[in-house]
Amino acid sequence: MGMRKVYIAYTGGTVGMLPTERGHAPAPGQLAELLDRLPQFQAPEMPEITLREYNPLLDSANMTPADWVTIGEDLKAQQENHDGFLVLHGTDTMAYTASALSFLMEGLEKPVILTGSQIPLCETRSDALENLTTGLLLIERYAHRMCEVCICFGGRLLRGNRASKTDAEGFDAFESPNHPLLGTIGIDFELNWNMLRRPQAQSLPLRVRQLGDTSVGACRLYPGMSAHTLAAFLDGVEGCVLECYGAGNAPNRDKKFMDVLRNACDAGTVIVAVPQPLRGSAALSLYATGRALLDAGVVSGFDMTPEAALTKMSYLFACTSDSTEVRHMMQQDLRGELTPLTSENE
Repeated sequence: MGMRKVYIAYTGGTVGMLPTERGHAPAPGQLAELLDRLPQFQAPEMPEITLREYNPLLDSANMTPADWVTIGEDLKAQQENHDGFLVLHGTDTMAYTASALSFLMEGLEKPVILTGSQIPLCETRSDALENLTTGLLLIERYAHRMCEVCICFGGRLLRGNRASKTDAEGFDAFESPNHPLLGTIGIDFELNWNMLRRPQAQSLPLRVRQLGDTSVGACRLYPGMSAHTLAAFLDGVEGCVLECYGAGNAPNRDKKFMDVLRNACDAGTVIVAVPQPLRGSAALSLYATGRALLDAGVVSGFDMTPEAALTKMSYLFACTSDSTEVRHMMQQDLRGELTPLTSENE
């Protein structure tokens, strides 16, 4: 076996499922059996692996913020005995978990790679074999030079908090529309070392931030959305990721709508605008419809994905109850999750 030791946290997802009369379903023990049997995982260049199968196995549609913390604590407990971590996860909410772990795992100095598959490993045409072997080999070869949360999927290595699932059927299901790939895996491993976060000579001990009971949510604007609907959504939440049109625009001709946003911001609710389009940034000062958001107290989330913005907001409210501080920190680059626009900073 290789020189590295890799801890595999199998949380669930399609990768280890079996077909049933009601569709694919989690199958305890199935993945461990396949890893023991398939020769690719016994190859001499492969790292030594330790597999933990979660109980119960979760379809990622059932993943919650509490599960993000559980995964983080699990990896933390294994850090002394392993060189890196492979988290097997369903694709539907993988980008949320990757983003969350990037924030929650403070002082991370080892690679955490999330992967899974569109077709179970037990099936003939599965993409799981390529994704799993690639993730393991990345850690075996480069664990000493990587220290961030990534998604490895479909021959691509992406920053976890820059990724979104963009294809429900293709094998290259994830993209990072506003950030270069960290690597592409074809015949060769071609890594973008200028973009990858490196271990620091001196760092703080790894800590997993505990999430409290903070209420945050995401609201996507749509034509005809009423002030009443928006007010009902914002009632009782401490923070909101507002998915806006274009480069960060909202219906500024609707005075009642804008008043709801202004009143919420004045009351301490943190509202962060991100763009609905996959590519681009929330440049609120570009158009009058965006400037109205700034005037109401909404701040720009720049080019953050909705997944990163939501999990970052949850993390920040776990760090402080000061909404002014959360508002400020949402515009700061903490883990490589955003590219600031100087004109939008406050």
